[in-house]
Amino acid sequence: MTNIFARFIKDESGATAIEYGLIAALIALAIMVGAGAVGNSLDSKFSSIATKLNSTN
Repeated sequence: MTNIFARFIKDESGATAIEYGLIAALIALAIMVGAGAVGNSLDSKFSSIATKLNSTN
């Protein structure tokens, strides 16, 4: 029984999959934050342009 437990403790095959999953999650989070920032910036810019166009008429 201790032999099975020792092999289970030494087994690191799942650790690599977990690491890749964490890396993928961090990349996805960075993309979402970046896309949100770009979206807010574009919204602000287009609102500014719309205001200028409406005030000239």
